[in-house]
Amino acid sequence: MRKLILTALLITTTVMVSRAQQSNRKVQLAILFDTSNSMDGLIDQAKSRIWSIVNEVSTLTYNGRTPSIEIAIYQYGNDGLEMSQNYIQQVVPLTSDLDDISQKLFGLRTNGGSEFCGAVIGKSLSDLKWSNSPLDLKMIYIAGNESFSQGPVDYKKECKKAAAKGIFINTIFCGNYDTGVQLFWKDGATCSEGDYFNIDSDRQVVQIDTPYDKDIMQYNDSLNGTYYGYGSLGMEKKAMQSAQDGNAMSESINVAAERTVAKSRSGVYKNSSWDLLDASDDENFKISEVKEEELPEEFKGKTTAEKKVLIEQKKVERQIYQKRIAELAKDRQAFIDVEMKKLAGVDKVDDFGTSVNKSIQTRAKEIGFETE
Repeated sequence: MRKLILTALLITTTVMVSRAQQSNRKVQLAILFDTSNSMDGLIDQAKSRIWSIVNEVSTLTYNGRTPSIEIAIYQYGNDGLEMSQNYIQQVVPLTSDLDDISQKLFGLRTNGGSEFCGAVIGKSLSDLKWSNSPLDLKMIYIAGNESFSQGPVDYKKECKKAAAKGIFINTIFCGNYDTGVQLFWKDGATCSEGDYFNIDSDRQVVQIDTPYDKDIMQYNDSLNGTYYGYGSLGMEKKAMQSAQDGNAMSESINVAAERTVAKSRSGVYKNSSWDLLDASDDENFKISEVKEEELPEEFKGKTTAEKKVLIEQKKVERQIYQKRIAELAKDRQAFIDVEMKKLAGVDKVDDFGTSVNKSIQTRAKEIGFETE
């Protein structure tokens, strides 16, 4: 009898591990921005690179599946924040709502202040809903230019907490490499086995326009046409989608194309809270339960069966646009790769985005992810 029980327990454990390995894995990124007066260039670089970072994550796969991505943003070192909170603010918690991330990022403003790296790392560790799975990639990125050891919280203690949770702290010093080492930014990374980078935050991000950008942007309009907002969030979120398209375009057509590519990846750009098509992927969603007045115009006055047929038709339409954008994105990336190799032989192109992308690729491979 005991042998049978042990055998049953072994089978159950094996099944649980197998299910955990097959379930969708996560990439969780917490980005901690120094928003003191000297950091306008850093924020500008982040605005230009946020969609590149999202696309970098979307190239990762595990057992053929793309991981879900969650991003959180904190700001610190800003006199406009509460002194009682060590001049720290959670701008947005870990979320998969990429439009919300973009909106909050573009809303950041700099102001003089005291930068307490240990304190903001500690807040991100305690406040955010970090995954407990060792199969998920969990990264903190903190960027700034003052001493890493400032403030009431010992960064070394927070590093130990991060390491115990399997979270890598990656530091990005805005200034000279050796100065960053002297100011403990390298130590702030290595103590959790993370990566240390230095960048010139005042340098303009290298943008490479391609022959494919305009075509991608034309398909962006078509893709947006397949999003049907419903419920209390429908109109607001649809407007936010358009506004974030505008924010990306205000940076450059290159950034706008990057955003469109990210939006074409259905496993990454999900809007189940407000879009009928994404919501219908949930087996618990029932179109019949959505009030008539909360439906988009195209769906009003139709029977439940007709609504379901229309959803499936629009899904096919969306997939066509996603596929075409993906094809253009592949050609676009090949063009960029060639141009970047030319630049690498002449000039250093490291910035906020390239630093983040490098460490994502390195750490992801270490825990079993593959890249396209």
